[in-house]
Amino acid sequence: MKNMLPLIALSGIAVAGFGQGEPTLPSHCIRTRTSFDLILQLPYAEAAPLFGPEGERAWAGKHWNPEFIYPQPAHDEAGAVFTVSQSLGTAVWVNTLFDLNARHIQYVYFLPDWMVTTIDVRFQPVDTQSTRVNVEYTRTALKSQGNELVQERSEADARAGKEWQAALDHYLASRKPVEQHRTYSGSRKAVPKTE
Repeated sequence: MKNMLPLIALSGIAVAGFGQGEPTLPSHCIRTRTSFDLILQLPYAEAAPLFGPEGERAWAGKHWNPEFIYPQPAHDEAGAVFTVSQSLGTAVWVNTLFDLNARHIQYVYFLPDWMVTTIDVRFQPVDTQSTRVNVEYTRTALKSQGNELVQERSEADARAGKEWQAALDHYLASRKPVEQHRTYSGSRKAVPKTE
């Protein structure tokens, strides 16, 4: 019976503690991963720069307006830091990888109190005149209130492939053809003007 007293005392403390309310547990934060592929009718050397923050201005629309903190003047490079205004506040972006030789670009952006997003972009030349682009979004809520936002953005990411493809195709179709010079035996010949 002497050995039972400590157990009875502990169980009484546990019951008393239970009656005072349950301790709050950390909220569950969700993480999602979504990817899509694009095909650009461009050689890799021309396709890749379109996925830098500056290069994306050409086709992404008016909502894409990064404000560069580093470097100045703004240009695409690993380590670039910029901000993008969103409906929930200002997102801080870091270009964590801009390796054109490895055919790999990556960004991480942080929307305070809501989520962190990693965007991984990889390129694979299909042939000399076309490039496959794989875009993968990984989104992590920073608190349970961010779960709904992460879910909404992930659903939008799943539709983004078609939107990006249409925007890029439109941009490429609207570009003026690159002026070509005819060369014969290594010298440029003048082409007569037509009026």
